[in-house]
Amino acid sequence: MVVKCFRKIHELWTFQGAAKKQGRAVKEADLSLIKDGAMLAIDGKIAWVGSDNDLNNKILNELNIQKDPEEIFFKDKVLMPSFVEAHTHSVFAGDRTSEFEMRNQGKTYQEIANEGGAILNIVQATREASKKMLLQLAQKRVDRFLEQGVSCLEIKSGYGLDEKNEIKILNVIKELKGPTIVPTYLGPHACPPELTIEEYQKQILEKTLSYIAHNNLAQRVDIFIEKNYFDIQFARAYFKKAKDLGFDIAAHVEQLSHSGGTILALEYGAKSIEHAVEITNIEVEAIANSETTAVLLPTADFYLKAPYPPARNLIDKGARVALATDFNPGSSPAQDLSFVGVLARLEMKMSLAESLCAYTLNSAFALGLEHLKGSIDTNKSCDFIVLEDNLSSLFYSVGYHPVKEVWLAAEQKYKKS
Repeated sequence: MVVKCFRKIHELWTFQGAAKKQGRAVKEADLSLIKDGAMLAIDGKIAWVGSDNDLNNKILNELNIQKDPEEIFFKDKVLMPSFVEAHTHSVFAGDRTSEFEMRNQGKTYQEIANEGGAILNIVQATREASKKMLLQLAQKRVDRFLEQGVSCLEIKSGYGLDEKNEIKILNVIKELKGPTIVPTYLGPHACPPELTIEEYQKQILEKTLSYIAHNNLAQRVDIFIEKNYFDIQFARAYFKKAKDLGFDIAAHVEQLSHSGGTILALEYGAKSIEHAVEITNIEVEAIANSETTAVLLPTADFYLKAPYPPARNLIDKGARVALATDFNPGSSPAQDLSFVGVLARLEMKMSLAESLCAYTLNSAFALGLEHLKGSIDTNKSCDFIVLEDNLSSLFYSVGYHPVKEVWLAAEQKYKKS
């Protein structure tokens, strides 16, 4: 038994109130501040949280702690749950810098794709890259997330677009170090140039999904439901096969146009629907009345000069909303959490409390990890960040990351030098 006691914490923001509300309609009070707080961790899990003045031998005896725990003091420090980054495409080679200029000159995302750019531009470079190279590139990106306070990171495949290279990407994801990594299979991201859409869809349904499930390469699947990509008919077959194999479901929906993917994903109990830019009021109500989390990606909307999702409407109707970077080499080439948070507050009219909850607890819900991540509470992983400033300094200044230390399962994973 490894016991650690974190003591004399000036401000301990637990987010326990938000957790009790399952991340819905969160107010500042739901961030649950304990002044002069403390917490006990046993074998990496939180065993007790409270005021430092209430920590005594009785509590230690109740927890069957036989010897004095290691004590770590955080006097004058601010602690909060670490961030959960729930939507990235972090494993790839190549770049799409030329597309940035093309979009600035007026070309649309679809026009660029029709000329062989967009997703397919990266597929060739990723296929040609060795597993070692992809691992080196991706580890640097993962380290960048960790330094910003991310202790749980989702990474999608989707730049291989054939069974061999999608599996290569998923194997790279399994070898990445630092945060808790959540792999997601996104084979239906685009159609590979060497196959028809029908041939590729058949390969996914009849071979690839089963291989990934049987080899435990991912527990989640995703799909890009969009005009000229994958339609509702295939998405239904994909979700059915995925559910039969035991996968959790996520879906890129209503990003560039309205497809009806949101309602379909809700029918199949998706953990998350992602982007949700072109959703209607009917879909807002449906999301609010479901257990599905809407993952909003404002940096992608910023780069694509697209409308922002109706975050205010979703939250006011009772939906659970998460935030993420959508980090990828084309439509959102930014890893900056502060940028996401500032856009959420300025463009989507989210409060600071809503934004912080969206990037912690609600992102954990999106990944099906709310029982382990996203708030500081008993029986959850002892994941937290230590700030070098106050809570209100977050999501205020783009590029400013007041994260001094990152802890995962009661182990320090990063400390700013």
